[in-house]
Amino acid sequence: MAYDEFLADRARQILKGKSITAIEEKKMMGGLCFMVDGKMCFGMHIDKESNSSFLMARVGLEQYKSALAKPHCSVMNFTGRVMKGYVFVTEEGIDTDKDLESWIQMCLDFNPLAKSSKKRKPKMK
Repeated sequence: MAYDEFLADRARQILKGKSITAIEEKKMMGGLCFMVDGKMCFGMHIDKESNSSFLMARVGLEQYKSALAKPHCSVMNFTGRVMKGYVFVTEEGIDTDKDLESWIQMCLDFNPLAKSSKKRKPKMK
């Protein structure tokens, strides 16, 4: 998988300090996503071209513009389509544990308001 295991461990340590019980890790979108209460909360990925890590943060529409105004943050654009409510944060933006925890907390704050993805029905053969 294309994600930074050290960054994943840092995120796990931050989450251990929170009183959250429903955390699940899923390998998806070429990286690692942390699901909270069955909803994608945040994740990490490595850009193949630059070989640099970044955080994928689900901050919601209300925090979207203020998140984009922060240094080292950009729109989430995986497939040529901008995903509003989600942002990328480069390595420089999550270099310290304080910075990473701030981004993770923003994602956790939005999580109760986030909608769950619809469960896909298995394909009939």
